[in-house]
Amino acid sequence: MSEMIQKPDSNAFFSVQDIHSYYGESYIVQGVSFEIAEREIVALLGRNGAGKTSTLRTIARAHEPFLKKGKIVLNGMPLHQLEAHQAAQIGVQLVPEDRRIIGGATVEENLILAQIAKPIGWSFEQIYEHFPRLAERRKQQATTLSGGEQQMLAVARALARDLKLLLLDEPYEGLAPIIVREIERILLEVKKLGITTIIVEQNAVAALKLADRAIILDTGLVAFDGSAQEVLDNKELREEYLAI
Repeated sequence: MSEMIQKPDSNAFFSVQDIHSYYGESYIVQGVSFEIAEREIVALLGRNGAGKTSTLRTIARAHEPFLKKGKIVLNGMPLHQLEAHQAAQIGVQLVPEDRRIIGGATVEENLILAQIAKPIGWSFEQIYEHFPRLAERRKQQATTLSGGEQQMLAVARALARDLKLLLLDEPYEGLAPIIVREIERILLEVKKLGITTIIVEQNAVAALKLADRAIILDTGLVAFDGSAQEVLDNKELREEYLAI
């Protein structure tokens, strides 16, 4: 087992350095450290309550959990000193589990609203080329989309911004297997485009097949940092930390 015990290299494209985060008095993220190379896809895994989503929200500079200690650095920029909107402006885009699309707006209106703040990313033409189903439904209200289509729209909204780090929280949650395969296809396209990505997912096998590396959290700490294939090949490791 390859445990990470050293602090990340400050010259890495993205690094999390000894972060400690709280929800009120609850100590959730208890000293997590890792680094990610540019264009790398990392699966952030662990059992329920391990601190995965909290780590993702801390990176995105969400209001909660509150970062009490540690550094988060993206391409030399100190994210830990920024608010959520400032992190988004320099290229950090979180696609949360609840997707946060605007249900009363059409598909295209959601994309227009995503590009109100500068800098912008993909053009509508690029988005519709990679998401033909969204092109077909561009005038349709987001609330009428299927769960898989809403997830596509949530990812497309992130791509509509200037994107340097994509954070995906449970992209397969609540989706039928046939829709999961469609989302997998989209995320493989994201991978081909070389977008640096962290994916939190209870469907660990699906996430591992997509990822280059795996980081496993256990009670707010990094328990494993190594290749995704190593986790797929190591039954003992999966049983201990992922219960699969």
